[in-house]
Amino acid sequence: MELPSPTTNADIPFQSGALLLVDKPKGWTSFDVVNKLRWKIRKKLGLKKFKVGHAGTLDPMATGMLNICVGKWTKRLQELQGLDKTYTGTITLGGTTASYDAEEPVSETFPTEHITEAMIKEAAQTLTGDLQQLPPIFSAIKVDGQPLYKKARKGIAVEVKPRPVTVHEFTITRIEMPEVDFLISCSKGTYIRSLAHDLGKSLNSGGYLTALRRTVVGPYTEAKMWQLEDLLEAIGGPEE
Repeated sequence: MELPSPTTNADIPFQSGALLLVDKPKGWTSFDVVNKLRWKIRKKLGLKKFKVGHAGTLDPMATGMLNICVGKWTKRLQELQGLDKTYTGTITLGGTTASYDAEEPVSETFPTEHITEAMIKEAAQTLTGDLQQLPPIFSAIKVDGQPLYKKARKGIAVEVKPRPVTVHEFTITRIEMPEVDFLISCSKGTYIRSLAHDLGKSLNSGGYLTALRRTVVGPYTEAKMWQLEDLLEAIGGPEE
């Protein structure tokens, strides 16, 4: 089945359905974006209910492409969820956090003096291909019907099982210790935070994610993305 084309003009076909590529702002959850758009569209159309959903969560710290379907096209979310994704971002070496990113404080520090540019690039290559990846305990994966992050915040110990993922590309684009920039192309379900943690570990040090941006999902690129403020203005209707 052919994938839907994203709507890029202000004449959005809400009722018949549309795909909107939204550049998620830093600090917003994916649900925040969906909730804001749902409220705006309901007010615009004068409806009590209207379907809006996204095809792949981005952490609050992350920015970039959030694929959102509205109206009848919410039935197509599953098609979009399985697409490969591309990310850019920054890993900080020499420390670890419980969440594998900067959302939690640094819990341990490690030496980095022994790390060379060649070691970093070689370690990135060992983290490509088909992997059994251990997700972070601060994640939305459900165990016994409850997201792991809720258990983690309560200090409840939970056994997390590795999951199969594929990393097509892990390219190092800048090294300015302790920061390392990257470009990663991967399958659905891949946690970039886990790759950051594993990179640090493979270097006999630590590593955690300090910046992340999703730039590509399947055939969809940044060129077709809406800025959230522009999309809200295009929808129109009453202000909150």
